[in-house]
Amino acid sequence: MARTLTQSVNFRIILRVIGWLLMVEALFMVIPMAVSFAYGEMPTAMAFLYTVGVTMLVGALMAFRIKPRVKSMHKREGLMLTATVWVFFSVFGMLPFLITGTLTTITDAFFETMAGFTTTGSSVIGDLESLPRGLLMWRALMQWIGGMGIILFTLAVLPMLNYKGGIALFNAEVTGITHERMRPRVSQTAKDLWIIYVVLTALMAVLLVKPMGWFDAVCHALTTLSTGGLSTKNAGINHWHSSYVYIVVMVFMFLGGVNFTLLFNLVRGRFSKLWHSDTFRWYLIMTVVVTLIIVSHMEWMNMCDTRANRFIYAFFDTIGAITSTGFTSVHYETKGEFIAMMLMIIMFFGGMAGSTSGGAKIDRFFVLLKNTKNEFYRILHSNTVTAVRVDGRAIPHTVVSKVIAFLSIYMLVLMVVAVLLTLMGVPIFDSLYTSISVISNYGVGYGSIGANGFAILPDAAKWLLSFEMLVGRLELFTVLSLFTTSFWIKD
Repeated sequence: MARTLTQSVNFRIILRVIGWLLMVEALFMVIPMAVSFAYGEMPTAMAFLYTVGVTMLVGALMAFRIKPRVKSMHKREGLMLTATVWVFFSVFGMLPFLITGTLTTITDAFFETMAGFTTTGSSVIGDLESLPRGLLMWRALMQWIGGMGIILFTLAVLPMLNYKGGIALFNAEVTGITHERMRPRVSQTAKDLWIIYVVLTALMAVLLVKPMGWFDAVCHALTTLSTGGLSTKNAGINHWHSSYVYIVVMVFMFLGGVNFTLLFNLVRGRFSKLWHSDTFRWYLIMTVVVTLIIVSHMEWMNMCDTRANRFIYAFFDTIGAITSTGFTSVHYETKGEFIAMMLMIIMFFGGMAGSTSGGAKIDRFFVLLKNTKNEFYRILHSNTVTAVRVDGRAIPHTVVSKVIAFLSIYMLVLMVVAVLLTLMGVPIFDSLYTSISVISNYGVGYGSIGANGFAILPDAAKWLLSFEMLVGRLELFTVLSLFTTSFWIKD
């Protein structure tokens, strides 16, 4: 049968919905604008005012002037909208950095903004404490919006999308092997998830007010629950030298790495759901085991002054890596590369599916290990029919195949990016670590990049890593499917 170019992609509805989303982004920008006015940062406030005006105008023109013939949205439109809206948000979100002169090139501004929305947290800004508070708030807010998801927020506040392809949008943006909805309607599920997200963020901010003050407490609550890891201080969390701050941030980073459906069940009093989750147990066990390994190594190398600090720092950095938050307590490179390697391994694994964390997700490795065990068993018992079970339920073979394909492509993408970085002059291990860090949305560099920041990279590397951030945040298929012939060609 002949294959022809498909005409089924409804571009008009995609552009119209993006218009609505841009207006939502403009409303979020009012918050850092108000912060700038409150602190008397008039140039920054005016930069946000201009940006809000431009973003709102463009969004309104797209939303009200574009008239699609068909107002429905299917899987193709859902994938394309989800992939492209993050680019649109970054293009308009970078304007305050350019208008204020904080960043002078489009490359740096786009990189910084994409790193914010994807919760990667990589930065080209050297001195954070010289930034106006309005920009610091915008950096934190970008991560908070991106943590739970741009589309998911819009599904919660614009119920019209629930009948225009809400399920396709939900599946395209929410991370995981399968997409479990807590309510029959997608919009209600999105509201429930966002309510939990907002309440946890507010609670964390309140707990940090005393040691940090309101502004820093709010910013760090926004970047911790989103597992983004941007700070308002050059030294990050270390600025406060407080075990209490470490412990509070550690607890909420850990919660950010838990499937929010489990947190919803926990709030509803269904405590058994949490402990009966195989992936939660793996998440907890892996965190504890890696922490103990790092503590043992710190003891051997005589790192830190007390045993209590070793445990706090080890737990903090392990959770920061496995959840892809990127907050760190100790500069390990001066003490060898063993701990950096351990952190690199668990950042690759990531937290649980359905959380705000990055990485390949523990759920997929659990499925992979179970399937591998079954394959070894079938070598000796070839006629046996086995199933991969998670939480007591059999996983369909199609899902197992998708998991294996995902992990294969994940490895391929990070290796290709690492090779390209070496072509641009980045040392081999630094390239590999950076590629894993960026696709996992961890965002911390190593070696020359860790010491000097991402600003030292050539522009081509920044654009490459910006693309890798997006691919990692949307878990490969949503973005990469747009580059396949099957997306554009139909039988």
